[in-house]
Amino acid sequence: MTPAEFKRSLSKTKPPSGLSLAVTGLWWAGKNDWNKAHKIVMDDDGADCAWVHAYLHRVEGDRDNARYWYGRARWPPADGDLAEEWAAIAAALLRSAAG
Repeated sequence: MTPAEFKRSLSKTKPPSGLSLAVTGLWWAGKNDWNKAHKIVMDDDGADCAWVHAYLHRVEGDRDNARYWYGRARWPPADGDLAEEWAAIAAALLRSAAG
């Protein structure tokens, strides 16, 4: 799935099948459903879910918690535009999933 296809899928009521937990969480974040996105990624120990988790806490405005999760994801804390970060995470995770 390309980033453009992923973004277009936000017009649907459910995420596309076969997405990883991290990408599914990011999809719900793209739908502005913070609670559903957070619930999906908060209990996974992987770096991808930690990255989405960090992004979600940035959206929430909790920079300290976001910083913690960026560390768990092994990414430097972001401070740029949230929409640009969402798109960058989507592109990276989709690229990784494609192998």
